[in-house]
Amino acid sequence: MKGSRTLTDSALTALAPAIWGSTYLVTTELLPEGRPLLAAVLRALPAGLILVIFGRTLPKGIWWWRALVLGVLNIGAFFYLLFVAAYHLPGGVAALVMSIQPMIVLLLGAVLLKEKIKRIHLAACALGAAGVALLVLQPNAGLNATGVIAGLLGALSMASGIVLTKRWGRPEGVGLLPFTGWQLTVGGLVLLPIALIGEGLPGEITGKNVWGFLYLGIIGALFAYAIWFRGVQRLPALAVSFLSFASPLAATLLGYFVLDQSLSPLQIVGALIVVGAVFLAQPRAGAKKDAAGPAAEPAAEPAPHKTPRESAPA
Repeated sequence: MKGSRTLTDSALTALAPAIWGSTYLVTTELLPEGRPLLAAVLRALPAGLILVIFGRTLPKGIWWWRALVLGVLNIGAFFYLLFVAAYHLPGGVAALVMSIQPMIVLLLGAVLLKEKIKRIHLAACALGAAGVALLVLQPNAGLNATGVIAGLLGALSMASGIVLTKRWGRPEGVGLLPFTGWQLTVGGLVLLPIALIGEGLPGEITGKNVWGFLYLGIIGALFAYAIWFRGVQRLPALAVSFLSFASPLAATLLGYFVLDQSLSPLQIVGALIVVGAVFLAQPRAGAKKDAAGPAAEPAAEPAPHKTPRESAPA
């Protein structure tokens, strides 16, 4: 029974990064070009304010600065770095760079959470990275220093966020959705003045842009983070972190089904390896409960996969 519940929790939680896998497609097809800060703000702030208003709960005491730290790491800095990587790199390269996130969680968890590094987790890390490489790298994949640095910093930001939220837990009596709202609101508010100063407002917002922003805010933030938070409450941090590999996998499948792209034999092998790595990292029935205890918040959203026809850096 417990094993069945764990499998259900893992499958439902994996739906969140699968939704995030569509971010690059939406960014390149529906959003204004060269507006990573605007995209990050409009993705985070409206969703966060909705959750705060309906939750009617604000941080107290020490949780004011903890909410600020977690909001910056999990949302503000991460969203911005994600979109910078998405605009400057082919999605395959960005996904590969940010797929080091479970490995960072593994190391930070050993230091901050006193979790033991197991051989099976090291094997899952290696398999996952190899699978993503086969899945998303194309012969014409290009490199851009800004994009690579943004991807690495984004992976570090989300890894730090998930480990710190596992360490700190959640305030007593505060539900997951209000706690989510704090972080989304903080992340959006931190980015808002930077976006206004650094990018300004676009000269024109088309109907297509509006649909893109609505999708990212409602589906990519409100809905996806709600089911992600449910998962991090029930699963170990590292197990949740590995589910982020569903993002490049979903992006590749979207390219196949939506954009009529083909999958090479190596990509099919890569997809199977990714699935195997995720399965390997998941908790088994009867295994000791995660020592971290309280729920953690999301941090693993690797940069979405850019499709072959989008392979030139933006």
